[in-house]
Amino acid sequence: MIDRRALMRSGGIAAAAFGLSAAVPAAHAADAGPGAAHGHGCPGGHGQDRPPGGPIDPCDLTSGVTRVELQRNPSPAKGWLTVQTLVEIPRHKESGRHSHPGVEVGYIVRGDVLMVFDDGPAQRLRTGDPFFIPSGAIHNARNVGTVTTMMLSTYVIDETKPLVTTY
Repeated sequence: MIDRRALMRSGGIAAAAFGLSAAVPAAHAADAGPGAAHGHGCPGGHGQDRPPGGPIDPCDLTSGVTRVELQRNPSPAKGWLTVQTLVEIPRHKESGRHSHPGVEVGYIVRGDVLMVFDDGPAQRLRTGDPFFIPSGAIHNARNVGTVTTMMLSTYVIDETKPLVTTY
């Protein structure tokens, strides 16, 4: 049974509204501390130990980002899974550089994102825009809008690998 009240207190408001599993922190760079990497003058690693749903740390660029897994099912192709998530990125925050072991097909439910790729041009995405990310592409979703961005993403991934690899 899902405790919707506890979920809402922990920052999983969208998940609670849909009766879904608890929100978990999304992928983020962990080694040097994101604030230090972006010249924000914050000590390296600050905010790394913040519990899910805790206060948003202005020095941690990924603080407050959540990824709620909506469903996970076998894919028609043997050895693959289909996973769907709802990702929320607060204003002025980002997902952190990461990749997936399969394709990502997504839709911007709300907000404005600059999707930055290591090996390709950035894409500006707005409410209502679909997007596609190839398998293994290292990318970072930056909220460049005025509201918390909400993205619905569906992945077809190798079942032997984790959904997200951070860099």
